[in-house]
Amino acid sequence: MTASEDLLGAAAAALLEGRLDDPFALLGPHEGSGGTIVRTFQPGAQEVELVTRKKGAPRGTLEEVAPGLFAGKLKKKGEEYALRITWPGGAEQVTEDPYSFGTVIGDYDLHLFSEGRHLELARVFGAQPKEMDGVSGVAFSVWAPNARRVSVIGDFNMWDGRRHPMRLRHSAGIWELFVPRIGPGELYKFEIAGADGNVIEKADPLARATQVPPGTASIVAPAPEFTWSDDDWMDERADRHAPDAPIAAYEVHAGSWMTNDEGGPLDWHALAHKLVPYVVEMGFTHIELLPIMEHPFGGSWGYQPLSQFAPSARFGSPADFAGFVDACHRAGIGVILDWVPAHFPTDAHGLAQFDGTPLYEHADPKEGFHQDWNTLIYNLGRREVSGFLLSSAMWWLETFHIDGLRVDAVASMLYRDYSREHGEWVPNVHGGRENLESVAFLKAMNEAVAERCPGAMTIAEESTAWPGVSAPVAEGGLGFDYKWNMGWMHDTLQYIERDPVHRGWHHGELTFPMVYAWSEKYVLPISHDEVVHGKGSLWNKMPGDRWRKFANLRT
Repeated sequence: MTASEDLLGAAAAALLEGRLDDPFALLGPHEGSGGTIVRTFQPGAQEVELVTRKKGAPRGTLEEVAPGLFAGKLKKKGEEYALRITWPGGAEQVTEDPYSFGTVIGDYDLHLFSEGRHLELARVFGAQPKEMDGVSGVAFSVWAPNARRVSVIGDFNMWDGRRHPMRLRHSAGIWELFVPRIGPGELYKFEIAGADGNVIEKADPLARATQVPPGTASIVAPAPEFTWSDDDWMDERADRHAPDAPIAAYEVHAGSWMTNDEGGPLDWHALAHKLVPYVVEMGFTHIELLPIMEHPFGGSWGYQPLSQFAPSARFGSPADFAGFVDACHRAGIGVILDWVPAHFPTDAHGLAQFDGTPLYEHADPKEGFHQDWNTLIYNLGRREVSGFLLSSAMWWLETFHIDGLRVDAVASMLYRDYSREHGEWVPNVHGGRENLESVAFLKAMNEAVAERCPGAMTIAEESTAWPGVSAPVAEGGLGFDYKWNMGWMHDTLQYIERDPVHRGWHHGELTFPMVYAWSEKYVLPISHDEVVHGKGSLWNKMPGDRWRKFANLRT
């Protein structure tokens, strides 16, 4: 047996055992003596034939040289071909060979990704319906630089990770493969043989659509195709968001604002017909949605999202969500979206230990684990991770015409010792507690929003005295347009909870916020956080009997 035959035998064994890390070295067309050798892996097939791609004319039958591995020759060098596969029972399938196509991702896209400067990731990576060499299919790609092997799996290959192992583009750690003759609506995941030796199925971090939980698969979906009718709103948005313009936002949890006849949440169509007129009637200028990115637990508010690019399937399709935003704009209502770049949940199908290593999170729990929420913290010092989140922000603002992002848990991002005791945190390179990587990320995010999305605003939920949160980046600030005034909220609610007979001794709770009111550009919030964990409703906070509670609340 020759050395080349030994190598082929080892590659075939690795393929059968799910260990093959370079499938293009074994599968697809390879130039050899006497013609082009073609190999394909079709476990369970009774027969595999080579046929011409356009007319299906026979070009020869492949021989099964190992269990499920078929091989044969094309006489003409470079000839295009397809595979005619006969399955038990006589069913025939004709398909192009995934391993006969070239690379999926361009070198410049890979370069931008590695630099953390690709702000349109969901339009290039993930699952992209497209044509290659005149053949329709889906181009899959995923970042997993430390994985030993990555395969795309789905109904189209019986969820068998041996059937579609992917090619590694070493320069960026991106695995890619074009799968012909599938399209939008296909369920898929990535099967990853991690650096830790475990094989696990992961949802696509860049999926544009997902199954309704508890399903965990991603869904192939094109970029939302929607005909917008909000030109007037978009033209006027910058004026509506000017510092001297009135803004009154109505905070909404889409999953519980109102239920349908079956007791479930309203979909985006129903919310457009019921929520939007209500908000207009009540005199609000904006709707602020608690996170609608796909998240595992439907009973939550959505602050532990797993899919930073997919609207939750609980309420409809991405196009349905675009329709809701369009309806808001036509009614003169802006849409602010709560966005969570601080942390993510530990669910096995998500980002945690994505390629068998702490890829999206910090390796050290003192930096990478959030003790308050039992979540993992994004490693924003890694360019690919910060670029992933920057691209997410742009996706919502540009694709769905979102008018503003309220960035959640900014305080937890800014301080390395946030909610940690002595010895439970790692200082920065200067020995301080400031999270320099998060500061750089937030500045970059705000600059990108200002440059690419004129008129859109960013709002920080930041509860400390960090200076310059709403100051321009050029002046040393973080660059947010506004900051939630958490101190005002705390002091005001504490004051109105007191019996009127006692308020005279506590007027300072109303006047103290004026001491710092001009240090930032503030938004005055009364948010969901004030009615959770047994705090009760605002009505319940009021002193006195029923009549007096309502009277206090009205004021």
